[in-house]
Amino acid sequence: MAGMTLWRGTQGMAQGAPAEDAHRWRMLFLLCLALVLSLTTWFSATAITPELKAAWHLSGAIEAWLTNGVQIGFVAGALASSLVNLPDIVRLNRLMAVSALLAAVANAWLLTQPGPVGLVVARILTGAALAGVYPPALKLVSTWFVRGRGLALGAVIGALTLGSSLPHLFRALTGSLDWQLVVVAATVATFTGAAIFWFFASEGPYPFGKAIFDPRQIGAVFRNRSLTLVNIGYLGHMWELYAMWAWLLAYARAALEAQQHASPALASLLTFLAIAAGLGGCLLGGVLSDRFGRSLTTAGLMIVSGLCALAVGFVFDGPLWLFVLVTVAWGVSIVGDSAQFSAAVTELGDRRFVGTALSVQLGLGFALTVLVIWLIPQVAALLGGWRWAFLLLVPGPFIGAAAMLALRRLPAAVKMAGGKR
Repeated sequence: MAGMTLWRGTQGMAQGAPAEDAHRWRMLFLLCLALVLSLTTWFSATAITPELKAAWHLSGAIEAWLTNGVQIGFVAGALASSLVNLPDIVRLNRLMAVSALLAAVANAWLLTQPGPVGLVVARILTGAALAGVYPPALKLVSTWFVRGRGLALGAVIGALTLGSSLPHLFRALTGSLDWQLVVVAATVATFTGAAIFWFFASEGPYPFGKAIFDPRQIGAVFRNRSLTLVNIGYLGHMWELYAMWAWLLAYARAALEAQQHASPALASLLTFLAIAAGLGGCLLGGVLSDRFGRSLTTAGLMIVSGLCALAVGFVFDGPLWLFVLVTVAWGVSIVGDSAQFSAAVTELGDRRFVGTALSVQLGLGFALTVLVIWLIPQVAALLGGWRWAFLLLVPGPFIGAAAMLALRRLPAAVKMAGGKR
């Protein structure tokens, strides 16, 4: 997960006044709150997959599109936004507010029970709308923060993580009640997030120049060795992240049945806890990255995450406490490094074309998630069950960690995190 826009020309600035310092943290809190509320629409359909399958007689292929539709819509929306420089034309808070409003409307469309095709279209539109919420949030936050960038961006990704997990909490709390309540809750939350963006969000005292998407510079991105290593690291991270988020509910249901604890509500609650725990991981990743460097932090978290992906199959049949411990540890580590790939690109790339570099990174990463989200249930079917399906995810984080450690050895790495590599 990387932002589409860029801050530039502010590295030497200092922030100092206590009042200003308090104001930027207050703004970060408001932005994160609005993001938490708005991002509930990302997995609102995924959280109620079993109910939708039963109500609409969905096939396995359509089931995967409940998440993949959002992924594809997000990539298309983000790239289109960059091509026309939308975040530079429209005030950021208004762009985010209108986009959140559109995401809420697209999500509410599910309540009309539009059928399989309409369902997929609604998810694609939701993803496209969210492309106007999350990437611009990174630029808006960056206008408030020069120092402490890793922590601030970690908080933004943490907000995205918590928001993505909330539909599972809604499902756990509503129990046997109608699935429509989950959709209503996510829709209302997103409307509220739109209002916060419109009335309370504003740019900070450190505005930045335009982030330009220039297709001619894509080749330069791939010729830059340090950026190539960052992108390999990011792809390893994305190989694992969204597939785990998308299929953890199905995995948890199967595991709880194997442990004689079958309970849809408990599976939803466990899924919420595992994904929401990523909020702490994002904040931890931000602090560690600012203190010890981007390369070590991302590599370390990916190694832990890869080990969790390997271990979860071994605790599939219990004991329950150990299964919960591994999944929550996985949730913390799997997303804790996410913001740091974006930060690394802004520090290593040509300042004139960092927007292009971030666009390339985002496009490659989310396109990869479509493939892996589709593959996971195929592997589960091939193996005759969910237990070892997540083994497919294990190579990604280890390859990503190797790339980031290789990056650390390059002279260019001193540009990251104030020389901490």
